[in-house]
Amino acid sequence: MLFVEGERTEVDYFTYWRRRCREHAIVVIDDRARSPEQLVDRAVKEKRSQARDARKARGRADDEIWCVFDRDEHVHFDAAVRRATDNRINVAGSNPCIELWFMLHYEDRMAYIERRHAQACARKWLRCSKALTQDALDSMASRYDEAVKRAKALDRKHRDDGSASRSNPSSDVWRLVNSILGEGGRGPGQ
Repeated sequence: MLFVEGERTEVDYFTYWRRRCREHAIVVIDDRARSPEQLVDRAVKEKRSQARDARKARGRADDEIWCVFDRDEHVHFDAAVRRATDNRINVAGSNPCIELWFMLHYEDRMAYIERRHAQACARKWLRCSKALTQDALDSMASRYDEAVKRAKALDRKHRDDGSASRSNPSSDVWRLVNSILGEGGRGPGQ
């Protein structure tokens, strides 16, 4: 189950992967919360509810629960990540925003980037805005492996230079997509 921050872009992106992998992955998207704290709160409640129902033989708990949110300018981003991790909820985060993840399909990025600049670069590459077109989604899918390499290179860069994980720029959306694809990529809670 996915809890996503965005009203349109993230829903379009993960709906694409849900449709593409429907034979082996059931992906349920909840897009009702609007902040990282709200997403984690909803995910924790859902996880507890599923566990309670499973104990009462009323269903089976989801294999994985993920929250997808951007660093943006959220003051409580780090606290939301910690609470998710403490409750064995996976986080697919992007810093500054998911558009950085989209950029990584097309170009390297090692230096700090402002959110608006990342959004402008993604619009340029994808030739669309918040509503992702089929062409944009297919184009990113064809470049997915390259984006993963670039995202992992960012993780190494931050580790090597001593900066905090999830520093700007960074994205671990690939971990969630790999999980949907059935290729691992599980987060800290799994």
